[in-house]
Amino acid sequence: MKNRLKVLRADRDWTQADLADQLQVTRQTINAIEKGKYDPSLPLAFKLAALFGMPIEALFSPDGE
Repeated sequence: MKNRLKVLRADRDWTQADLADQLQVTRQTINAIEKGKYDPSLPLAFKLAALFGMPIEALFSPDGE
């Protein structure tokens, strides 16, 4: 699944560790999501969407899109 997480995080000058702390996950989890190696659970995706103030669909899209 493609995502805009790295761009949105960088726009806010957050490190992966900063974002991980806010979401109570590891920095490695954020790194894996950003690289498309890990798809977040639905609860984590909702947390991300709430944190960035946008719908999940604005953060994530299928690989084909």
